[in-house]
Amino acid sequence: MVESSPALDSVSAKDSVTSAAPLAAEKKRRPMAIQPSSKAPLAYPGRDSLEKVMQFLREVRVELRKVTWPSRKQTVGSTVVVIVLVMIISLFLGVVDIGLSKLAQVLLQ
Repeated sequence: MVESSPALDSVSAKDSVTSAAPLAAEKKRRPMAIQPSSKAPLAYPGRDSLEKVMQFLREVRVELRKVTWPSRKQTVGSTVVVIVLVMIISLFLGVVDIGLSKLAQVLLQ
């Protein structure tokens, strides 16, 4: 037969009280449902989307004003460099392609 001591009874009673405390705190932390206000304007489908797009376009305009645009001379110079590099790389790749094609023909014969 197992006897219950007063010390054990107080511990188990204490544990049951502390275990109930988080549940009470959990109930307090739940957000309350928001009731629609009668003063709120009537929403139509897509209104939030339209406002987001308009806000985005406003921010784009502000950011584009901050851009430092290159001069015509800088733009032409950069374009020439890009065209020359593309021509050099395409010439190199063409030569490598022809060389590998010839090598493959020799090995397959």
